[in-house]
Parts: sequence; C-alpha cells; structure tokens
Amino acid sequence: MDEIIVIDLFGEEFRFKPDNQVNNPEQIALFLKKYIAEAEELFQHKISGKNKIAVLLLAAMNISKDFHELKMQYSELEQVVKDKLLSMDKKLDTETNLG
Repeated sequence: MDEIIVIDLFGEEFRFKPDNQVNNPEQIALFLKKYIAEAEELFQHKISGKNKIAVLLLAAMNISKDFHELKMQYSELEQVVKDKLLSMDKKLDTETNLG
C-alpha cells in the first residue's frame, strides 16, 4: 500500500503514508478533521498561530477522552462475556457430571 493521505488543516496540507495495518486511513483523516472542526467552534476569534495549537490540543484531548471511554466500555464488555462464558462452562460441567 503506497497510498498517501492528505489532510488539510488550517489551510496547510499535511501528507502521511499510513501504516499497512491501518484500515480506511481516509476515514481516520475525516474523523480527525471532525474533531478539529468541533474544537474550532469553541474559539470565537480568528484562528491565530497560538490558537491553532490550542485547537489541535483540544481535538487531541477529545480524541483521547473518547478513546479512553471506548477502552473502558470494551473492558467492561469483555468482563461480561468472560463471566457469561464461565457461567455456561459451569452449567455444562454440572450437566455432564449429572448425565
């Protein structure tokens, strides 16, 4: 995969060559732009050099927050699945020993 992804941020183009393990790099770039657009809306003034960094930092913090929440939800789901599998395994063992 020699695909180059171009992201336009604040009127400047950035080019990235995605890792071979990345699925849908264009979608990832769109998500990044969405987070940056949401962060930009919180700034009332024209974006200056310093504000650009603040916008990017805010977007990064929001992405990190969402990632952390998803990671916690995944961990909770994983525990529920493990508990259910253990419960089913115990039931199968009980039925096997009775039969």
